[in-house]
Amino acid sequence: MPNEQSHPIDVVFFDFSGVLADEGFVDGLRKIAVRNGFDPDEFQSVVTEICFEGGYVSGKVSEAEFWEEVRRKTGLVEQSELLHLEILTGFAVRLWMLEVVDVIRASGVKTAILSDHTNWLEDLDFEHSIYSHFDRVFNSYREGLSKRSHDYFHHALRAMDVKPERSLFVDDNPSNLLRAGEVGMQTLLYDEHDRVLQKLQDLFPDLIFPTA
Repeated sequence: MPNEQSHPIDVVFFDFSGVLADEGFVDGLRKIAVRNGFDPDEFQSVVTEICFEGGYVSGKVSEAEFWEEVRRKTGLVEQSELLHLEILTGFAVRLWMLEVVDVIRASGVKTAILSDHTNWLEDLDFEHSIYSHFDRVFNSYREGLSKRSHDYFHHALRAMDVKPERSLFVDDNPSNLLRAGEVGMQTLLYDEHDRVLQKLQDLFPDLIFPTA
């Protein structure tokens, strides 16, 4: 739920996966696991750690290197092109959320993506023109930081020239929201769309938001 703060909001930061789009990474990994006879929970856990600890999410290694490490540690034999497609197709963009972003931005409040993502986000933007809805996009792959570190939030706040208490961060991951809150940002958990819309309506009572 939103932090109990009375500060006006100058910038709203949105997570991508699980907020602006379906969680394609997790869903894709689980489909790959089932298809190859792996335990979905274990496969998802191992590959997620490879993504973060191996440096793919922070742009230190390429997608090809990431998948090669996945194959080495899990025994997966599928080719990178097929794996790439499986992950990418899972990120169904939530057009109604982009409409919500547009309403907020049209009111004069700045909007930004703050995401742990990779070159996949750029591929999705090429197809759907996602970036055009935002004043700034923070993609961990390009920023060299992830939301596992408080530094990423400080970096985004400085870049947007906004005080933490005058910003709002929307994410579906409670751990990310905890860190954002620890640096002073207002936070909002994305769980059910209608509930999130109501929370946004409470924060921006003068705006008229679209329904899904």
